[in-house]
Amino acid sequence: MSSAPRGERLIITLLGNRNSGKSSLINALTGQEIAIVSDTPGTTTDPVDKRYELVPLGPVTFYDTAGLDDVGELGKKRVEATFRILFRTDMAIFVNDGKPFGEMEQQMLKKLQEMKIPHLVVFNKSDLRSPDPQNTEYCEKHGLNWVSASASKGENATLIKEKLVELAPPRYKDDRPLARDLVKEGELVVLVTPIDPAAPKGRLILPQVQVLRELLDAHAMALVTREFELKKALASLKKDPDLVITDSQAIAQVVADLPEHVKLTTFSILFARYKGDLGVLAQGVRQIDKLEDGDRVLIAEACSHHVQEDDIGRSKIPRWMKEYTKKDLHFEAYAGHDYPHNLEDYALVVHCGACMLNQAEMSRRIVESQRRGVPITNYGLTISKVHGYFDRAIEPLGM
Repeated sequence: MSSAPRGERLIITLLGNRNSGKSSLINALTGQEIAIVSDTPGTTTDPVDKRYELVPLGPVTFYDTAGLDDVGELGKKRVEATFRILFRTDMAIFVNDGKPFGEMEQQMLKKLQEMKIPHLVVFNKSDLRSPDPQNTEYCEKHGLNWVSASASKGENATLIKEKLVELAPPRYKDDRPLARDLVKEGELVVLVTPIDPAAPKGRLILPQVQVLRELLDAHAMALVTREFELKKALASLKKDPDLVITDSQAIAQVVADLPEHVKLTTFSILFARYKGDLGVLAQGVRQIDKLEDGDRVLIAEACSHHVQEDDIGRSKIPRWMKEYTKKDLHFEAYAGHDYPHNLEDYALVVHCGACMLNQAEMSRRIVESQRRGVPITNYGLTISKVHGYFDRAIEPLGM
């Protein structure tokens, strides 16, 4: 459970005023004293994540956040951090201590509905008071699911977990395909996997591992080779492979060595479909042909990492895009969970493969980019485009 990839975890965020019992509720749900509990309001400051296995949904991360009614300049920043957490949230538990909803509480409930984040209202401290009738009327009026509970007594913790399972987004109840729908049982897939210098010694990078595991689970055969050994690997086969999946950076060399009739795609394109909206990202890549001199392009990275010499996002993609467009483009890299505030200043967002993001966060990044009128695509689609292999790389996915 602890080793499950961060991008595969369902994110459940607890929201509410100070001292409403968010930390106590996490402890009650997990059956462990993993969150600090205190009668002093404001004990939880910055968002804190707690891992748990929620059967049957699998590994989840609970985010314990600062109180919505936090005060002062520092309190305002903590509340802003809580709002930013929503962009990576799959589900939310809104905790209220039974007293009438305040302005910030109603504002947060409206925000959850606007962002279409499934959420459960928990009226905590039922051992002290019943939920205010105004609150239950509000929930009924807005179609909100609610439960009365006592975190300190452990009452209705099981019911809350059952409700969370019911409310979970379909993608966490269904088995989403990454690559297995592209092949049949017994077919052969060649995985071209350059050794990424940023990967820890002795390991493949996460997208390569996840695709390989899914193909094996689908009873397909997988042959793993490095890019400079592909020609030799193909010559050793009695027939052509049914599909080749390559790292985007090696696509030019792979195309040179691969018969034209063999289906080809990339790990990054598979993740574009798996984590986000491939149609939107494929449309965004066409914006590259419309870029003009002086346009600014945002390289959006989901996680911070040590920047290697000739880094894919910081060096290679900007160089390849300039060579392809023949335009004087300006590139800026931004790492982390949030977009820069001046997103509208960019002509295009080129996003990483999102292997460290969950689907909810990547989907909201796409929606936020669309809302602010900025086309968005990803590394793999961009690399295929600027090297001239875009149409071939997306053809196996029916586009």
